[in-house]
Amino acid sequence: MGKSRRWAAVCLAVLLSLSVALAGCGKQGESNKQAGQVGKEGTAQQQTNPAGEQPSSGTRTVSDEFGEVEIPVHPQRIAGVYLEDYLVALGITPVVQWYHPNWGKQDYLDLDVPQFDITGSVEALLDASPDLIIVDGVVDAAKYEIYSKIAPTYRLPENILQNPPEILCTIADLVNQKEKGEEVLKQYDQKVEDAKEKLKSAIGDETVAVIRLNIGDKTLALFGIENRYSGNIYKEIGLTPPTMVSEMKDFHAVISEEVLPELNVDHIIVFPSNGYWDSAENREAEKLFDSPLWKSMPAVKNGHVYQVDRTHWQSGAIYANMKKIDDLLNIFIK
Repeated sequence: MGKSRRWAAVCLAVLLSLSVALAGCGKQGESNKQAGQVGKEGTAQQQTNPAGEQPSSGTRTVSDEFGEVEIPVHPQRIAGVYLEDYLVALGITPVVQWYHPNWGKQDYLDLDVPQFDITGSVEALLDASPDLIIVDGVVDAAKYEIYSKIAPTYRLPENILQNPPEILCTIADLVNQKEKGEEVLKQYDQKVEDAKEKLKSAIGDETVAVIRLNIGDKTLALFGIENRYSGNIYKEIGLTPPTMVSEMKDFHAVISEEVLPELNVDHIIVFPSNGYWDSAENREAEKLFDSPLWKSMPAVKNGHVYQVDRTHWQSGAIYANMKKIDDLLNIFIK
């Protein structure tokens, strides 16, 4: 069974365990500490349905990384800070989109909603009047407390942060879109399997490296197989990493020009740390590619360097991963 199929099975198992937990949890003191799933029945505000169907209104209590939080049974205005990708995949438009001055935003989502500058005040988030906020690992206990004053806030459990399918399943449950979550995972699974076969036929065991051009200090960051943004091209899709990448323990590492010849890679996928390739700042940083050491690499000599859009290559979420697959097929399938 392929890994993506195993992920779909994991999601189903999570949802089945969730159903069991809900059926057996009627006491106020009980809680379920499984990864981000429902811990017990809601408070007295949540009505009990003898047939096991969810009520149309009310609240329920769920367990997240920091404890238990009471959330709407059917949230209508959802903010997913860093997690908008999953909401979009589920057919939900978030009420705000995160933005960082140094990183921009996830333009590939094509959202027309207010921006929330995560480095500034929470005014934009407050103005959006969310009834549920979902956050990932960048939100610590202090930020969590601030967000919780605006709306019920769910922080994803630490142990699922590197697993996009589990994140999708968790979010799908939180927003009452379990079936949609399963459907998206099936589509993703099929897309991965199709791409794996086509790419194997096209490039075989030729090596592929992912490099980020750091605009600010004009350095190069090599992404490892454990990188949450691009590691899926090796682990799921089956592309072959060069030895230097396969031996990396870090998510990414800045490499000097002198190290470039040691990379010995057949294909290079590269994107800027911010903005688009045609910006003045990025054109200036691209002068690094005039280096004789850069030009000495096999991938460069053979014209196998591919510039891609940073906004989905710097995301490891479900929809972003699908777009990366599209890029790989466009690059390698002639």
